[in-house]
Amino acid sequence: MVEAMGRIIFDTATTLNGWIADEQQSLDWLFAVENGGEPSEDQYPADATVLVEGSHTYEWVLRQEQLLGNPEKWQQYYGAKPTFVFTSRELAVPAGADVRFVSGAIEEALPAIREAAGDGDIWVMGGGELAGQFLDAGALDRIALSLAPVALTGGAPLLPRRIESDRLRLVAAHAQGQFARVVYDVLPLGSSDRTGAPED
Repeated sequence: MVEAMGRIIFDTATTLNGWIADEQQSLDWLFAVENGGEPSEDQYPADATVLVEGSHTYEWVLRQEQLLGNPEKWQQYYGAKPTFVFTSRELAVPAGADVRFVSGAIEEALPAIREAAGDGDIWVMGGGELAGQFLDAGALDRIALSLAPVALTGGAPLLPRRIESDRLRLVAAHAQGQFARVVYDVLPLGSSDRTGAPED
């Protein structure tokens, strides 16, 4: 019997021209958008039981929300969900947070991440290069974007990979406040499956 596995989802906010952080690795541009700092619940992967992020994303959240000094905020935001952080450095952890540091190739870390997730989804929160590595490993199932009415001159790219249209299938596109919410399924290499209409 094959165990059910959840999806691996890269879900993030991005500017019109494809940046997820500015040149200072800041998301201040996002919080300046109406409801950018408090997105609705349906903008998150509802069935995610594990979070995955790179060190820049993790450190920015620690600083922005002052989580080391206010560790109770971690529980408010993430609850007891394990958070895997890809890094080669020793980083601080808020008291009581289930943060697990990993390094090396995605393929090496993936068994532990999947085990922690059980049959729940895995939310790759950022950054774009990390999501690209999941894609390279054939382990990315969905890309969900909240497109903000903002353009930046540079910073951290959304997904620094070349992806042809035969790899992505649109499953949802709609307005959500000032954001355009767009969701694509990632198809396996060589797949010809383009069936299915987008959701409303």
